[in-house]
Amino acid sequence: MTLDLKDVIAKDKSNVWHHLTSHKPFEGDKNPMVIVEGKGMQVWDATGHEFTDAVSGGVWTVNVGYGRERIANAVRDQLVKMNYFAGAMGSIPGALFAERLIEKMPGMSRVYYANSGSEANEKGFKIARQIAHMRSGGKKHKIIYRDRDYHGTTITTLSACGQEERKMQYGPFTPGFVEMPHCLEYRSQWGDVADYGIRAANELERIILEEGPDTVGSVCLEPITAGGGAIVPPEGYWPRIQEICKKYDVLLHIDEVVCGVGRTGTWFGYQHYGIQPDIVTMAKGVASGYAAIACTVTTEEVFQAFNNDDDRMGYFRDISTFGGCTAGPAAALENMNIIEEEGLLENTVKQGDYLMQSLRELQNKHPIIGEVRGKGLFAGVELVQDRKTKEPVHESIPMAIAADTLQNGVMIGRTNRSFEKHNNCLCLSPALIATKDDIDRIVTSIDNALEKHGKL
Repeated sequence: MTLDLKDVIAKDKSNVWHHLTSHKPFEGDKNPMVIVEGKGMQVWDATGHEFTDAVSGGVWTVNVGYGRERIANAVRDQLVKMNYFAGAMGSIPGALFAERLIEKMPGMSRVYYANSGSEANEKGFKIARQIAHMRSGGKKHKIIYRDRDYHGTTITTLSACGQEERKMQYGPFTPGFVEMPHCLEYRSQWGDVADYGIRAANELERIILEEGPDTVGSVCLEPITAGGGAIVPPEGYWPRIQEICKKYDVLLHIDEVVCGVGRTGTWFGYQHYGIQPDIVTMAKGVASGYAAIACTVTTEEVFQAFNNDDDRMGYFRDISTFGGCTAGPAAALENMNIIEEEGLLENTVKQGDYLMQSLRELQNKHPIIGEVRGKGLFAGVELVQDRKTKEPVHESIPMAIAADTLQNGVMIGRTNRSFEKHNNCLCLSPALIATKDDIDRIVTSIDNALEKHGKL
């Protein structure tokens, strides 16, 4: 079939409501970008322009790169044989992928399938709430979340959102969610303190005691804060969080929607820190965007809380319609095979180190860069007006830098309408296949954009 791409653009402009996009500019001559092809780390739009994608599909998703025929073929073959049946039944790819996934997650036991990260986190919240009803008559129902973290786009996941602008105009929110402080040492809430990681983690205990230990059921945290500015928790933070959760019988729910399946150089971000979660959620990189899939993974202890025939309401009474589609686990199996066969975890560590080194060289060159942080192929660059005061730049600066790199053939990310003051970070998450040349191209593009838009 021959497509008239100009006609496609016109149809998109007239009929599609795009995510996270103001459509007012499209009332004039400006057209939305329509992406039509991808190969490796390169994508092409409908006008023929080529771009290096430094954000893995715009939202940290296409971990193994574009154009993977073996994943597409695995999905095609599975759909022809058996495309869908409700998740109350099993499937061959669902069983096989669950086993492979659990092998990568010592201490975890059961995989619950859904189709988006928001939905996976909703399942985690529902698990915590139902356990509270079964064990404490619903009293131990509160869920603690962290400032600057993000867990999804539904009303309840926004109730656990630590990004104020993302929540604006969507309340009232689900009750029973309580915020704890962030762990970004660069913006320490307590000035210069020794052992900042321990100090920040201790806030969890303070809040549990304030709320009442008999009312707090779980805490939901990203292993490394993603859209909130690529915040890597300081030394000592995670072990102390785990210790507090055990002390007060609080479920530890780790949101791996961004970090999961290789992004940070391990299969999961929490595995850098030697902790054992009770619930782990994941989505984006699980199948690299080749099919929709999300997983809520639990320990056997959590699973067994619902394995009770004495209570007719005691099983997990939840469903995800498209959690029953076999395309997701079929794609996820091939995605995992590719990561293993091509050594992409090792590549992520190697190229991630080079990315951080290159960004720190930019920091030495450009005073507007206050801090560079990240792990693996996941990095943030925080822009400030003054390094001494750490006053953040206006969001128009990272917007201009991202627009400049795009014009010059490189797609980067930025914090976007998330905070009232701190939409001041550039975000990078190139595919796990990235090479040194890819990193050089990305960093050079940012360097050139800073020369034009980053002068203080």
